[in-house]
Amino acid sequence: MGKAGQALRSVLESYKINQSTLATGLGVERPIVFRWYHEQTDPTAETVVQIVQALQVINKSAAQDFVQAYLGDLARTVNTTFSQDLPPSDRVNVSVLSQIFDKTTNSYKYLFFFSLLDILRRRNFDTLSPITFQEIVIEMLANAWYPHNYFKLSFGIQDQIANKLDSLELVISEPILQFRDSDKKQLRKTIQSQSLDDIVKDIGRYVPFRLIRPFFAREIKGIKDYHVNPSICKLSNNNFEEIKPLYYFDSDSYKDCTAIILHQDWIEYIAENYSIVRGWVSWEWLNYMQAKNINIPNIVSKLFIPHNRDSLSKQSKYWKLILNHQKLKCIYSQVELDKDKISLDHYLPWSFVAHDQLWNLIPTTQSVNSSKSNNIPAEKYFQDFVKLQHQGLVIYAQNNSRKKWLNCVEDYVAELKVSQPDDLLDLNIISNAYIKTIKPLTSLAQIQGFNQNWVYK
Repeated sequence: MGKAGQALRSVLESYKINQSTLATGLGVERPIVFRWYHEQTDPTAETVVQIVQALQVINKSAAQDFVQAYLGDLARTVNTTFSQDLPPSDRVNVSVLSQIFDKTTNSYKYLFFFSLLDILRRRNFDTLSPITFQEIVIEMLANAWYPHNYFKLSFGIQDQIANKLDSLELVISEPILQFRDSDKKQLRKTIQSQSLDDIVKDIGRYVPFRLIRPFFAREIKGIKDYHVNPSICKLSNNNFEEIKPLYYFDSDSYKDCTAIILHQDWIEYIAENYSIVRGWVSWEWLNYMQAKNINIPNIVSKLFIPHNRDSLSKQSKYWKLILNHQKLKCIYSQVELDKDKISLDHYLPWSFVAHDQLWNLIPTTQSVNSSKSNNIPAEKYFQDFVKLQHQGLVIYAQNNSRKKWLNCVEDYVAELKVSQPDDLLDLNIISNAYIKTIKPLTSLAQIQGFNQNWVYK
């Protein structure tokens, strides 16, 4: 299962909060919390929010640690506050800002607002020049590229941002895939080289106006939908200092708008509270994407460009130890492996599982690993994969202390859901456990669009 169960168990144990107390706080039966705690099922995005709220009542520090554990790297920008707790201001209407994602049915508003934040920060919150629709759309497409193209997440059945990305002929270079470009400079440059006029026109005629609709809720109440955008354009331009929406437009004519100009007070508010504001929209974005990708593992790690990939040194050390005791062959090429030249393969692609746990890693050669890339192996490799995993576990158990063995197999026990660690040493048990774990994940990966039935040639 994903991070929610792991984070919940860690927090409940650390703060000595029993499952019954949390169940009472949530208004659910204790067995439901039990299943989350033991990672038998994952709470939904909506339930995760409720868990945080319940923990805040029980122990605010526990709530904060739960969010930190659940969101991982993203937690650096996510605060445990929710929309109603955005920092107050006597200059701008924060209450209205907190409503901009209410009843949102597609990804555009989230991506638009994220892109504004990225552009503002890149400009060091300098407001000397307008922000064009073109610049915002390029940023939106760059922000959408990783969850859609790399991690193959869904933005929703009716959402068109994926189709717009797919319509572009993007040639993605290796540095982008190595996650070295945290500012997305190369990705933005690649997108900018495309013909974007139709995409900019399509997004620009709707999203910039609807995002600030809550600022004019009273003024546009009851008017026909086709009058909403022109009305918002005029209202924002004519009442900019009185109502103080986030921005106004570069034209009074709705159809001629090509840029926005942000209000100085909002610029200063965002600059002063950047981490909290970005954390708030990150939380809202996470809730939206989890609702659109039910059962997909580790959504939280797939929403933004990873800052870097974790080192596989510990996992390599494990397999090198195994190779010190027994010769092994690559399950794909049948080439005998040299422990000093192995390359670790994610049997289910990292871009799908978004983790480096041992139960999904096996040694292979660099050439085979490069050839396999982000593909799902053909069925014929599955039993050899299981046998290799079993072989490694048996050798490790025989040559290490009980304590080291138990520490090593924690992820195996949790993810494969075996009753006890020693079950991993039984080939039949571990084979059945892998079937129950890998098969459903493979089906999900296929639905998401990962290539199936890869065979080494």
